[in-house]
Amino acid sequence: MAPERLGEPRVDVDECESTQALLDPSMPEGALAVADHQSAGRGRLGRAWEAPPGTALLCSLLLKPPPERNPPELSLVAGVAVADAIERAVGLAVELKWPNDVMLRRMKVAGCLAELRDGAVVLGIGINVNQTRDQLPEGAGSLRTLTGRDWDRGALLESLLEDLGSRYREWLEHGLDGVYEGLGPRDFLRGRRVTVDGTSGTASKITRKGALEIAVGHGELVTVESGEVVYER
Repeated sequence: MAPERLGEPRVDVDECESTQALLDPSMPEGALAVADHQSAGRGRLGRAWEAPPGTALLCSLLLKPPPERNPPELSLVAGVAVADAIERAVGLAVELKWPNDVMLRRMKVAGCLAELRDGAVVLGIGINVNQTRDQLPEGAGSLRTLTGRDWDRGALLESLLEDLGSRYREWLEHGLDGVYEGLGPRDFLRGRRVTVDGTSGTASKITRKGALEIAVGHGELVTVESGEVVYER
């Protein structure tokens, strides 16, 4: 059973290397770490995640799913919850780029990273909130640059915790099927030409197992479990 509410106990720091390092499996499920600034934030494949202090929402959650669930799927579950929270805040459609990016107006605004640790999952979430254009890497946007106004990071976090709690419970009960109505229709890559670790074709869909299905020609479909996506804009 999931905790009634995610986010307790809560660790708040002004700065740390990464909120992922502030949680460990000995803590209760639902423990939350939040930082105003990360000096060594990480995305997928060891990439740096950088943002000036006070501009991004940077947090990690400790989750303890049962053995019958597939922990890497939590990146997608978190993506759905982030999309829910952003859509409610800004009133614009949000898409999900497999495997872990959240897109607004075709720009990446958030990422989710699920790391296994001694049977538990530390789920890191970073949302670009109030960065200006010159504070963002190429290809990324923030809620501010894409809507023209500042946003309250605290209010967005509260909304995110509520949505993530709901989506996590659905996933615990039904797997990805339980959140698929929030995932499938938001598939950013569907219909785009993609290359994933040497496999090229047209993205068909995110499967109900969390993989990416690619049509590679002559009706052949290839399923990719993980990898680095290059897509045609």
